[in-house]
Amino acid sequence: MAKLYFKYGAMGSSKSAQVLITKFNYEERDMKVWLIKPAVDLRDGSDVIKSRIGLINTAERVLPETNLLKRFAEFAPQAFDVIITDECQFFSEVQIDQLRQIVDDYSIPVLCFGLRTDFLAHLFPGSKRLFELADSISEIKTICSCGSKATINARFDENGRIITTGDQVYLGGNDCYVALCHRCWQKRIRAEKAKQKPI
Repeated sequence: MAKLYFKYGAMGSSKSAQVLITKFNYEERDMKVWLIKPAVDLRDGSDVIKSRIGLINTAERVLPETNLLKRFAEFAPQAFDVIITDECQFFSEVQIDQLRQIVDDYSIPVLCFGLRTDFLAHLFPGSKRLFELADSISEIKTICSCGSKATINARFDENGRIITTGDQVYLGGNDCYVALCHRCWQKRIRAEKAKQKPI
């Protein structure tokens, strides 16, 4: 029976690598993959998925207004055996609903890889909806520099100062984000606030 999967992890947990490895595994068994990503993710190109370890592939870019159910229905019913998404946190709640409906109506498994929360530990809309609808939820773990499990996608400015205000979506990689455990994240915030206090 087909399922909707949500595989989430903090920055640097090799989510994109797992997307491309999963795609390879399906194709090695002569199965057809519809690989998609939100168009908002332009870091490596609007239709490119690239991992930090060097794996790279093209994917169909999905605009915010794209109806995924209708787009999928444009293909022949047997066109794909599986749907794999990268950066699924950037999909709208409606688009996650559409992926859920594809699973239900076409018995096609959908594997969604992405972040759980933003730089303030708030759920992204797409991630929130996946927690509500997914049949299977699993964490792709990574570690903080202290050795504890990293859960926070801490955002930093060009001077290495931790950022605690701003838009939820700000694209960047290792130059802007560091995966931290909650304790280290709070410690960095407190240290930054202490620097800003007048003497």
